[in-house]
This record gives sequence, C-alpha cells and structure tokens, in this order.
Amino acid sequence: MTETNLHREPLPAPPAYGRASIGDLFTSSAAALGLDGFTNPLQLPAARRICVVLVDGLGASLLRQRAGHAPFLRQRMDSSRTIGSVFPSTTAAALASLGTGLPPGSHGLVGYDVLDPEQGKVVNMLGGWDSGVDPLRWQPHPTVFERVAGEIPVVTISLPRFEESGLTRAALRGGRYVSAGTPQARVRAACEELVGAESMLAYLYLNELDKTGHRSGCQSADWVDRLEDLDAQMRTLASRVPPDTLLLLSADHGMVDVAPEHRYDYSASPALINGVAHTAGEPRMVHLYFEPDLDEAGRLAVLHSWRQAHGGQAWIITRQEAIGAGLFGEVDATVGPRIGDLLIAAREPVAFYDTRRVSPSALEVVGQHGSMTRAEREVPLLTLNRPKVNRKAGR
Repeated sequence: MTETNLHREPLPAPPAYGRASIGDLFTSSAAALGLDGFTNPLQLPAARRICVVLVDGLGASLLRQRAGHAPFLRQRMDSSRTIGSVFPSTTAAALASLGTGLPPGSHGLVGYDVLDPEQGKVVNMLGGWDSGVDPLRWQPHPTVFERVAGEIPVVTISLPRFEESGLTRAALRGGRYVSAGTPQARVRAACEELVGAESMLAYLYLNELDKTGHRSGCQSADWVDRLEDLDAQMRTLASRVPPDTLLLLSADHGMVDVAPEHRYDYSASPALINGVAHTAGEPRMVHLYFEPDLDEAGRLAVLHSWRQAHGGQAWIITRQEAIGAGLFGEVDATVGPRIGDLLIAAREPVAFYDTRRVSPSALEVVGQHGSMTRAEREVPLLTLNRPKVNRKAGR
C-alpha cells in the first residue's frame, strides 16, 4: 500500500533478536553449560546447573517501581540488566522465542491469536489451540530443549494444564515435564530436581503475577501482594539450590493498565472494519486481515481511517512496514500470511476490541500488553545465585 503520513510516529527499534532478547536466554544457558552448537550473547557465566525462572508479566519498569516490596530481588538489581521481549510482547510469542531461540517471524507464533491461512480462520496460540492446527507443523524447528536433552537432563516445572498444551508442544517440547499446582510446590519441585542432578537445564514458570495484573491491574495492591509472594519464593529457591547452580530470573513481557474509558470497541466504527475479513491479535496489538478481493483504494481507505481515528494513540503500520522494520525478525515464507495486513500497536494506554468476536468479560481486563512501549517490551534479567565453579562457558 502507498504511504500516508497522517499522525505518523517513528517506530521503536526492533527487538534485539540474537543479542539481548528473551529468545537468547535458553541458547545462552546451553552455551554456559558447555554444550556445542550454541552461542552465548548474554555472556552468562559457566555452570553445571542452570535454572531459568520465567515470571510472566514482570516488566523491568514495574520491578523498579515496586522494588521496595521485593527486598530480595532489590538486592540483586544493582548487577541486573534489561533485555527485550519480542514483537508482539505477548506470552505465546515470547515463550515460543524463549523455547526455540528464534524470532516470531521464524517460529510462527506471531500473536495471541492469528489467522491460519490454510483454514481461513483465526486460531489461538496460547491456551486454546484449534483442533485443525498441528503444533509440530505450525512450529517445525527443533526447540532448545530438544537439542539439549541429548546431552544433559532438561526439566520444565510448570502447571499441570500446560503439559500437553499446544504452546508447550509447539515451542517448549523436549525433556521432562514436572507438574505442580501452587507456586510453592513449583519452587519445591525445582529445588528437588536441581539437587538430584549433576548437570541440568531447568525451567520454572510462574504466572500468578500476570493473572493478577490482568484482573486487578499492575498498579493494584493485589499485584504488590503477588510480588511480595514472588520475592519470598525466590529467596527460598536461592537458599536451597546447589551452590554450583546459576539461578536466573526474567520475564516474557511487561504490562500497562488501561482505564475503562480507553478500551475502544473498534467494530462499532464501520470505516475501521469495512473490507476487513478477520480480526485477531490482542487489544494492544491488533491484526487486521483484508478481504482477498479488496483493491488498493479500499486498503488505503482502511489505513487512512485508522490513522485518522487513532493515529495519535497507536502505531498503525502495514505488514510490509513491520517486516521491513525487523519487528518480527526474519520472517519465513509460511509465516508471513499469518501476520495481519494492517497492525494496530498501541502507543498510549489504550486497548482496541472487536466485540463481535470477544466476550464482554474481555473488556474488563485492566493490565494489558502486546505492543512496543518500553513498559511492555523491557524485562529484567536478574542473577539470583551465581555458581562458584570455573568452567569455560560455551561460545
């Protein structure tokens, strides 16, 4: 589509794929464990065991703001650093990059839900995968866990309901899966696994903070309570892992709160949906897919209407612009059609809904993410325990 410059704002720099992103965490860990075939762009120290704790929704700015409620984590913030989430900054895309070491344009999980071109319908990438989608075909690249498991033990400690999920099968497959319901049980299981192994790559997933943020907001007292719980759990974990364990904490994305009056039903505006066959994504990063026979003038009309209505609140860009800017990283030919023809990435604390296809409860969500703001894309990388060994790290 031809450019129009209504309310244009410069795009942020693309995620630092291959240098300092969430997708480099497991690959750097494998290198630090001394395994061949992996690079270590995060320059992690050598270790016999590595445990990566992934705290869903813990943005770097949120941790800084609320550090007074997390004294154990605060003590380790002086030596921490900030790395980047992926685009879009949503759990399915970020955890798929974590699990594969690839950008979304390569692993193919490019949103919360996206168009499946083969079926011509929108499919979910997080908890409710469509029966017509084979996770191993959707994401065919080997995972880091699959590559590592032939050399050393690999274990995932997470919730029981995620063991056979489409996301796990697509991007986090490989190694053993240990189910545990409560955060305390997951921390206890991680300790037991690490103590019992001479060498290991362990992955511990904690999602309570994200759930609370969505429900009550990341600026709420409930969110602070969950952060205090997390701090206590990490203190316990760090005190119980073997001394030659590298214990890391990071997150998949951050979060912003969106007030009710800034949650917009764009499906109520005909000019924003005329010629649009499918809508997908998340409220802060919408994918719009045009009708196949919509001509250039029709496409430009939709683009112009969105920029006129919301160009002061969002980056409104075409698929070609997003790919050209490197937002998705290198994009495989099979993945390109899964990306919307037009992308609406919120810049201000706003959210966009198609109420024709989402339940009314979706508009009650307070904490949100998915776009390119620093609050959403910057996540912490904290070292909670540093190994006291002197083995040469991988490349």
